[in-house]
Amino acid sequence: MPLSDPMTPDALLEARTARPERRARDLANELGVSEAALVAAEVGRTATRLKAHPNDLIPPVSTLGEVMALTRNDSAVHERVGEYVEYHGGEHATMVLGPEIDLRMFPKHWAHAFAVVEETDTGVKRSLQVFDAAGDAVHKVHLKPASDVAAFEKLVTALATGDDSRDFDAAPRTPPEGAKLREDKMDLLRKEWDRMTDTHQFLRLVSKLKMNRLGAYRGAGAPYAEPLAPAAVSAMLEGAAAEGIEIMLFVGNAGCIQIHAGTIETIKPMGPWQNVLDPRFNLHLRADHVAEVWRVWKPTQRGPAISVEAFDAEGRLILQCFGKRKEAEPVAWNAMVAELPAPEGVA
Repeated sequence: MPLSDPMTPDALLEARTARPERRARDLANELGVSEAALVAAEVGRTATRLKAHPNDLIPPVSTLGEVMALTRNDSAVHERVGEYVEYHGGEHATMVLGPEIDLRMFPKHWAHAFAVVEETDTGVKRSLQVFDAAGDAVHKVHLKPASDVAAFEKLVTALATGDDSRDFDAAPRTPPEGAKLREDKMDLLRKEWDRMTDTHQFLRLVSKLKMNRLGAYRGAGAPYAEPLAPAAVSAMLEGAAAEGIEIMLFVGNAGCIQIHAGTIETIKPMGPWQNVLDPRFNLHLRADHVAEVWRVWKPTQRGPAISVEAFDAEGRLILQCFGKRKEAEPVAWNAMVAELPAPEGVA
């Protein structure tokens, strides 16, 4: 449903001042506005509107040094400390391919960007925040103590749009698609699936057949896609941590996908949240949002790629996880994933 943002910017400022402990996203949901509306209300005070296209924004982010990159969806938050290096620009898709910060960005969803400088009890916090047309967060960059503040200030000066508007007109959100499958195309799907040589070919394949990811998984059957219990996601994280397995963990939204590559160590559930709390990587997962989990097999030129993929009740992808491949097949990952629990009633 569209967000109407009925509150004035001054009313939003008053609400935020009254509840300083509330995270912006949570407060926005409570107020019935977009998160971007809360930030826009601060323009001229703590926020500055910036050019939003990654080709403009990301190259100067690489001058900031060590920062924290944050990408989220409704059910998972992915936070990674590192530097933005090896940027590859483009009009339709762009990438950051650093050893720690690894991103795939889709510029058409980068509609609004802000620099935010806030005084807090623990000091000044600086960030860059990007939102889609509906006002939902696409990607954020938070400065760390070692970040280059002078480079941040130079970035803000160079990319400021000069638009001092404190209003935010939120476009309607795109509704979740749900599972799309074609029973009459299943044999062709399996045939073409067998012929894949790279995991990136999968989405083109299902799109060509008028399906989507979840629909293909539901229809293809073993060995292509096998259902797992919702608890399999936590079991996967705990198993990878216990065995020291290197993984590639993807969390994204329509505008940005963020990837952690490496081991994970500290797993800590807190209420509905399952958390990875490592020094340079944090994952915050609403385990109660996980409605479907699939173990997926895809052929590649370097051997099969096996993933664990979680979806919410409306069919939206929450996260994907693969074993990190080096020269050889990720044997420990594949063995661990093979033992993850199936749904109740499925042998």
